[in-house]
Amino acid sequence: MQDFTSQIADLRSRLEEARSYLRVDELRARRPQLETELGRPDLWDDAEVAQKLQREFAELSDDLEVYGSLETSVDDLDTLHELAREEGDESLEAEITADVSTLARKFDHLELRALFTGEYDENDVIVDLNSGAGGVDAQDWAEMLLRMYLRWAERHGFEVQLESVNDGTEAGISSATFLVKGRNAYGLMRSEHGVHRLVRISPFDNNARRQTSFASVKVTPMLEDVDSEIQIDDKDLRIDVYRSSGAGGQHVNVTDSAVRITHLPTGIVTSCQNERSQHQNKDRAMTTLKAKLLDLERAKRMDKISEITGDQSAVDFGSQSRNYVLHPYQQVKDLRSGYEETNPSAVLDGEIDEFMESYLRWQREESANSAG
Repeated sequence: MQDFTSQIADLRSRLEEARSYLRVDELRARRPQLETELGRPDLWDDAEVAQKLQREFAELSDDLEVYGSLETSVDDLDTLHELAREEGDESLEAEITADVSTLARKFDHLELRALFTGEYDENDVIVDLNSGAGGVDAQDWAEMLLRMYLRWAERHGFEVQLESVNDGTEAGISSATFLVKGRNAYGLMRSEHGVHRLVRISPFDNNARRQTSFASVKVTPMLEDVDSEIQIDDKDLRIDVYRSSGAGGQHVNVTDSAVRITHLPTGIVTSCQNERSQHQNKDRAMTTLKAKLLDLERAKRMDKISEITGDQSAVDFGSQSRNYVLHPYQQVKDLRSGYEETNPSAVLDGEIDEFMESYLRWQREESANSAG
């Protein structure tokens, strides 16, 4: 009978680490408080507060359930191992081996949460997509990226609100702004900030030549409670109402009451066409504007924009953070973390979790090296 003592000890060590980064003791103390608040008769007098409490309770319950399940599984495995050793029952060795592997994989997945250490990682995220060098191919590439992120969000059950889409001159899109709502949405999407480069045989070239195209992705944490920190003078705004255009789809409700707000001092433009009324579109565009202005102001105070959203380079040759090569070979490679995949079709269909996790691990190593 194989001795699994060291493997089980390692699992217990990882369980203790999970207890720390999941803040299990804090969550257990917080749960009865939340239950009391959620049981108040006047809870829904303020729908926004009620929704936040419900979301916090759901996330808290999920974390405690995951931890409790792992704790029980490790205890059961330990008991089974001891029983097998005492009785010399080698028939249980295969089951114990499988259980050790299964638990190790579960801890690998859970430990991704330990990588969310940024101030805004738990927030929803605003994503701005813009085509760069490459003409119509770049506009088509921007639309391919938009589809990739919508597919990724759908796989994770995240809600997507497409705030605005500007069609390309011949095909694709020149730009798009969308909001992804879900737990750790910003923490995950941080990996996507930067310039994305596509190399392929152009479907728009009659001579079937190879074309290189670029698109930029900017991610900003969605900050709802910004009224007290950002004050905007009405004279600094230009507000335009226009007929919405662009793709609709499963997650999108396009109306004819789109609103575009330009902040004249900074040149920041936000727009929304997702809500059902002009008033709601204006409120959403204003909230997005305030979040971006707060993001900018905090970055200025720290004297480095990269502290929050990362450096933004020119959308052209030599500036890319990730390469997608469809010809002459098949590869997607992130130039920061070094992670690569050889199945671009799957990546472009939304399978980008490994890129996100690798980026977070790379960033943690970089921070640790800088601190050292």
